Amino acid sequence: MLAGLDPEQRSAVTAPAGPVCILAGAGTGKTRAITSRIAHRALSGEISPRHVLAVTFTARAAAEMRHRLTLLGAQGVQARTFHAAALRQVRYFAPRLLAGRAMPELLDSKVRLVTLAAARVGLRADRAAARDLAGEIEWAKSSLVEPADYVVSAARALRDTPHEPAKVADVFTAYEQLKRSNGVIDFEDMLRAAVWGIEEHPDVGEQVRGQYRHFVVDEYQDVNPLQQRLLDAWLGGRDDLTVVGDASQTIYSFTGATSAYLVDFPRRHRNATVVRLVRDYRSTPQVVGLANAVISQARGTEARLRLELSGQRPPGPEPDLRIFTDEPAEANAVAARCRALIDAGTPAKEIAVLFRVNAQSEAYEKALTEASVPYVVQGAERFFERAEVRQAMVALRAATRSIPGETPLPTAVVEALTAVGWSPDAPPAGGAARERWEALSALVQLSEEYAASPEVVPIGEAASVERQVTLSDFTEELARRAAQQHVPTVDGVTLASLHSAKGLEWDAVFLIGLAEGTLPTTYAKTVEQVEEERRLLYVGITRAREWLWLSYAAARSPGGRARRPSRFLPQLDRSGGTERAVGGTGPARAERRRTQIVSCRICGATLLAGPDRKLGRCPTCPSDIDDELHERLREWRQRVAAAQKVPAYVVFTDATLIALAERRPGRSEELIAIAGIGPRKLGLYGDSVLALVGGAGVDDVCPEKTFEISS
Repeated sequence: MLAGLDPEQRSAVTAPAGPVCILAGAGTGKTRAITSRIAHRALSGEISPRHVLAVTFTARAAAEMRHRLTLLGAQGVQARTFHAAALRQVRYFAPRLLAGRAMPELLDSKVRLVTLAAARVGLRADRAAARDLAGEIEWAKSSLVEPADYVVSAARALRDTPHEPAKVADVFTAYEQLKRSNGVIDFEDMLRAAVWGIEEHPDVGEQVRGQYRHFVVDEYQDVNPLQQRLLDAWLGGRDDLTVVGDASQTIYSFTGATSAYLVDFPRRHRNATVVRLVRDYRSTPQVVGLANAVISQARGTEARLRLELSGQRPPGPEPDLRIFTDEPAEANAVAARCRALIDAGTPAKEIAVLFRVNAQSEAYEKALTEASVPYVVQGAERFFERAEVRQAMVALRAATRSIPGETPLPTAVVEALTAVGWSPDAPPAGGAARERWEALSALVQLSEEYAASPEVVPIGEAASVERQVTLSDFTEELARRAAQQHVPTVDGVTLASLHSAKGLEWDAVFLIGLAEGTLPTTYAKTVEQVEEERRLLYVGITRAREWLWLSYAAARSPGGRARRPSRFLPQLDRSGGTERAVGGTGPARAERRRTQIVSCRICGATLLAGPDRKLGRCPTCPSDIDDELHERLREWRQRVAAAQKVPAYVVFTDATLIALAERRPGRSEELIAIAGIGPRKLGLYGDSVLALVGGAGVDDVCPEKTFEISS
């Protein structure tokens, strides 16, 4: 049972009975550790498998735990989600708890009743608004907040409420009334019923605690107050509890999840054994190093349990950090690299493109489609399958009959979308409403990009004229894109938000859109919210096993307003930003200047490393070097260096010579554009280099002549 475990995993498995807290970083084998602990205790006779309850947060994780326990020979352990365990218990005890009545029907979704509750209090709520109201009710109930306490609790928690808090409280009250009158319960009611059954019915509590005596909780950083209340009820004052979690992966606080229980575990359980798993078996040392660099800057409560991971895999490629001129260029480059990875043998299902918000997926769906790369969308619908996008396309088609054809396309699109409730002003509060707004904003952005590339209509045989694209043209283009992207696929590149990527991993991961305003989002107002955005990036980085790409677009659309890279990327901020501070640290010296941006002449990516900037291309892009010219340049440099009695690299570095032989500048302007050639070297060597590029021999530009360097 202990074979193959590292020292920390072995400590977790063999820890004595009682409270055990396993702090497990990404890829450190936490599932192996906790299943081995259960099996080790069971097979040694210390505990009975049927007395163990292991709880986690997804059915997939619970199934994986059951599978591993079976392989380890520990049959009979109950491994379930919190909701599945509570539902099983409530159903079993319902006749006793409800005086013979059947258990009420369980709601699959709150949205319908929330919509009715909103109408009852005079609030009109479309589907997005109803989803946001339902989310607020779920947060309140998970946080043990009653309707009468909602306003104060929401203010204390700095909730970004979809409506004025008092109105949300009214909807909450009406929802509870409708639920009772309809004889139904929701998932939070089910958890509370399980707590009530154990706490208020001694016979039920005795039977449950007699059945379950040893508890394991996975992803403990994601527990909310209601789930912790249920766990406390199960324990009934006992302390045979093993929890495992990573405070640096706390990314669901908006749902009521809190890492406070993980952080405070040693304080709540004074005799707790604490084990730290830091050996990362998932990612290369290069990926692990970047993850450590990002999370090392974290501040706040969760940072107290920050782990510095140690990569255990063989070295791999350095993370690829890229800046592009605009989002379409970024998407096209990502699609091209996906195509290259697949052609080189990486399965499409082992590649993922991760983004902060679902509205970002459209550009990548389009780019991947055009590059003939199959893809699947994880945790959401494809862009053109989303209800708000389908509704908007209907509105756009209808508007072609009422909006004059000469209306500029972006103006026409804004006018048509306004008719379905979209506003170009600031997005509404609430996650679902904001996501709907962002999806429709993406259509407006598409119209701007489409209008910037007008069709050319032939006139006669010898001439052509550009015409303004119309709303009808745009609706046809949207229909074409929708048709292309509706092709079903079994295995493909995964498109997913950072939130939905939690718990997953791939060989190659693209983290895109890493710009200020997107990650961290502009809606992160408090220090705590910004820190959660940092943890989102950390989670994204740690999804990659071997190959990691991080990128952002300097502008959202061609010619758009410039943006800065995410503050969470210190490497990008130091070497790839469009601005940098110079001349001291005091306020009086806070002068800022532009730095030169050098792009790859082949793929267009911004180059960060010095040698790459000199070459003018990415190291992975194909070289088009003129070998004969390169040899002449080397011989010329040797003669010049000997004449000047200086090392050859003082004249030009090897990278500069390669850049000259690849780019073959024909004018002084092209020569000085090569990084490493400034005005001084242009004056000293410019004529000779241009002559060599033009075909001159070394003897022609280097007769028995001594080069003198002026002071």
